[in-house]
Formats: sequence, structure tokens, C-alpha cells
Amino acid sequence: MAEVPQHVRKFLFRSCEGRNSASSECLEVLIPEVVSPSYGMYTWPCAPVLAQYVWYHRHDFQKRNVLELGAGTALPGIVAAKCGANVILSDSGQLPKCLQNCEVSCQANGIVGSVAVVGITWGLFTPELLDLGPIDIILGSDCFYDPAVFEDILVTVSFLLEHNPHARFVCSYQERASDWSLEHLLHKWNLSCTQLPLATFDADIPNIADSNLPGSHTVHVFQITRTTRS
Repeated sequence: MAEVPQHVRKFLFRSCEGRNSASSECLEVLIPEVVSPSYGMYTWPCAPVLAQYVWYHRHDFQKRNVLELGAGTALPGIVAAKCGANVILSDSGQLPKCLQNCEVSCQANGIVGSVAVVGITWGLFTPELLDLGPIDIILGSDCFYDPAVFEDILVTVSFLLEHNPHARFVCSYQERASDWSLEHLLHKWNLSCTQLPLATFDADIPNIADSNLPGSHTVHVFQITRTTRS
């Protein structure tokens, strides 16, 4: 059985027209959380930043095939699903509790059955990875938390982009050490990276979606694509 959540965090995304405009749009997402972050049932500061990117571009996500890697509580993927995307949530196939977490979040938001949950372990070419259909957008929130897994993530991303050459990997990253770099691994796996300024999608604030996140944490968002060789 999945862990019983100790509380539910509410995220309320609003369009830039504001709270009182008749033309404004809003989206409420509920994320059940267990206090201990070791369970992967905790919403880290990167998640609402990436979810805000999805919300800001919500019309572009409609009917797109979206895969979230290392989904955990799956906030960005759930926002994408509620904005009309065809979403697959994934987390490590070696950690069934993480996959249960994704399902619990789907249940809380009434999207069970419309969102697939699959086990994809970074760096491993398992049937779950090989059997994925076409992907337009890959999402990843705070996947790059440990340099030991950087290459495993990029191996998986490189494989997905090779088979979906028009796709892109949009990921949020919390700055923890100034000397961490992906540059050599990006070059090794034929990938290019572009930073997406937070101000371009209204994420340059300390309280996204009324969540008190990301707070004072420094978060960046990047877009990774296949390098085009002439």
C-alpha cells in the first residue's frame, strides 16, 4: 500500500490577466505529500517553476505527447495533463513506491486512467523505455540533483531525442554547487542546451502558484535538444 499522505499542498496557477479579470484563467492542482523527502512525496522548489513554464505555454501543450522523467509528485506532468496534453509520468522502475506516488497524485486530481504511469530507470534500456510511442516534450524537475546520475539522465534523454528528433527536454535545476557542469556530457551525447529566462514565463517570483515556492532558492530552466550537425 502507498504511504498515507500527511497533508495536501494546493497550487493555484493564474493567467497573467490577474485575479479579477473576466478573461483570466486559473488551474488548481492538489499534491499529496509525505513530510519525509526520502519518500519522493515532497514538492521540491524546482517543480512549481517547471509547472509554471507548462502553464504559461498551456495552449502549446494541448494534444502534445508529454513524458515527465523522475516525476515524483508529478506537479509539472499533472499541469500538462490538465492543460490537454497526453501525458506519461515516469519514475525509477526500481522504486515502485515512487510510481505509487505518481498514481496518488493522479488520484488527487481526478486524472486516473487518462495519464499513464511507467517505470523508466535512467541509463537503462528497458522495455518500458523502448516501447514508448512518439514524444513531443520531455519534462524533468530537479533531476540533476547528484552528479553521479547526470550521465544516466542524458543517456536516456539522448535516446529519446534521437528517436523523436523534433522533441525537446525542458528541465528545471536548483543551483546547489557552482562547479557542477553538464557541458562535457552534452557534447558527448550530441546535445545542445539553452537557458530559458524565468521572466519569459512569469516564474521570476518567490511564490509561484501561491505555494511559497521556490522561495529563496535559485532555480534555472533549460531546454535540451539534439545538436544539429551540418
